Amino acid sequence: MEPRNAAAVVTGGASGLGAATARALAARGAHVTVIDRNPEGAQRIAAEVGGIAAACDVTSEGGVRDALARSREAHGPLRIVVHCAGIGTASRIVGRDGPLAQEAFENVVRVNLFGTFNVLRLCAHAMSQTEPAGEERGVFVATASVAAFEGQIGQAAYAASKGGIVSLILPAAREFARFGIRVMAIAPGFFETPLMNELPPEAVRKLVGEIPFPARLGKPEEFAQLALAIVENPSLNGETIRLDGALRLPPK
Repeated sequence: MEPRNAAAVVTGGASGLGAATARALAARGAHVTVIDRNPEGAQRIAAEVGGIAAACDVTSEGGVRDALARSREAHGPLRIVVHCAGIGTASRIVGRDGPLAQEAFENVVRVNLFGTFNVLRLCAHAMSQTEPAGEERGVFVATASVAAFEGQIGQAAYAASKGGIVSLILPAAREFARFGIRVMAIAPGFFETPLMNELPPEAVRKLVGEIPFPARLGKPEEFAQLALAIVENPSLNGETIRLDGALRLPPK
């Protein structure tokens, strides 16, 4: 998919991986709609990249529909979606205070997995109603995590939600093949994001020590670079690509 003059949507676009992706798409000539539940952050990035902002919760059908309608009105048929919105948590299934509250588990799965599915289904439907751009109608890139493959102690909810995303990619890609819509995912390791900035410096040093090469946190721009490569390569479909410096998570 050629980004130039294409309508693109980036969720979680107010910061971190999403903001870097919005900038990268705009630099390639895409018309970007920045979606985030933080309206001020979304507006700031949208103004920076010459796009538009839409504040919504990705689990909300009405909110996502409204955001897509705004994108279409401003930029035309939807072609590119990079879904970065998500949350993290660190809680043992059975901790000192007893079992993990079911509501806490459900919240992570709702935002990460249900939110991805909600955005995917609505965006794929919108794409399926448009004329092809060349040999394809659109491409959807989700954000999984290496935790989907090697979830650590305390990551049960997060790993389950990201594992669900990984499992969603292939059947969705197979289903949407008839429309010419590709579905992919990126599974990042440890990246410089607002979530990582909340950790104590010693904890960050320990995490970096697990990364073979490059032995540092990933840069959001590197995530965006891969997202662009996926968008521009029509043979990439139905797969989750690890972006982790050869990291394999230990149990804790």
